[in-house]
Amino acid sequence: MEKSFDFEQPIVEIDKRIDDLKRSFESGNVDLSAQIRNFEKMRDELKQKIYGSLTPWQRMQIARHPKRPYFSDYIEFIFKDFLELHGDRVFGDDQAILCGIAIIDGESVVIVGHQKGRSLEENMSRNFGMAHPEGYRKALRVMNLAEKFNRPIITFIDTSGAYPGIAAEERGQAEAIARNLRDMSNLKVPIITVVIGEGGSGGALGIGVSNKILCLENAYYSVISPEGCAAILFKDVSKASEAAKAMKITAKDLLSLNVIDEIIKEPLGGAHYDPSRTATNVKIALNKYLRYYKSKSYKEIVDERYYKFRNIGIYKEGDVKKGYKISRNKSSKKL
Repeated sequence: MEKSFDFEQPIVEIDKRIDDLKRSFESGNVDLSAQIRNFEKMRDELKQKIYGSLTPWQRMQIARHPKRPYFSDYIEFIFKDFLELHGDRVFGDDQAILCGIAIIDGESVVIVGHQKGRSLEENMSRNFGMAHPEGYRKALRVMNLAEKFNRPIITFIDTSGAYPGIAAEERGQAEAIARNLRDMSNLKVPIITVVIGEGGSGGALGIGVSNKILCLENAYYSVISPEGCAAILFKDVSKASEAAKAMKITAKDLLSLNVIDEIIKEPLGGAHYDPSRTATNVKIALNKYLRYYKSKSYKEIVDERYYKFRNIGIYKEGDVKKGYKISRNKSSKKL
């Protein structure tokens, strides 16, 4: 492991021991194969134990792993003939969001996603995946193009949030995201979203008003980061792990709360251990929903998206004296 977390240290130590034994075996005449197999078995059992009981904060750490596959990696693994489209036709071309036309198993689709950088230089040019308003305007321009030519839209979310800088606010950050929320809700083509890493606040929702929201096993989707929540509620950023647990932001929690529609399995330890296998799992899920929407009418697609968001969440009803009854929100008609 080039980078490991505290909870992974026992696995790292065993890996080091296995490597030492392999080097000794290769350079000497002593047969150490039995010992190597024993340590490998011990490591595999430890992996199952550690990764099978991760806390929300530990999953967040995996979601932020620097080797985790980014949007551009999924483009390479899943799609063919990607043609990138640039610019919002108003201010400029925001490299924190990539947009374009691509082919998935013979079907033409439009894809949009947040893009982080691997190196410091690339992260500076992509603003660490935090888009400016021109990024969201570019995304909406390309989505409107998809509707014009009746192409399904697939979005990939991976951002800590929209960029909160002064220049972004001056150019209308809130308005750009709000317009995306409004206009995406009315697009007459299916929209499928995959949360592949971080899903932070309005920066994520700006390309996430979808018919189906899929989430990788170790990704998260939240109104605010645990650090931000801890700073506001506890006045102490060091309590981020407590905030992560309270916020219910893991894929499992989100599915139980009806926020997302499906959890996509990751390799043991996280997507960065086997990006190709992770991409295959994503592709299988995408193809399933693309087939599903082929038989749906424009009205069915728009209505499904509307009711999906209307039905998220729960509310309290009843009298204070009698006590509150918790009910799931189930709207029956448009307001």
